[in-house]
Amino acid sequence: MPKIELDEETIERLDGLRIEDESYDEIVTELINIYQAEELTLFRGSDEDY
Repeated sequence: MPKIELDEETIERLDGLRIEDESYDEIVTELINIYQAEELTLFRGSDEDY
């Protein structure tokens, strides 16, 4: 897995989203899943207009 560096503000924002002892890996995975679901919804929603 690639390693990334986060600035302090980003870490604070992630800490605000964490539930109990959730790892950063778990929260980032959850955020990616949410992003992908929203992207898919937007893509499918635009297909309905045609």
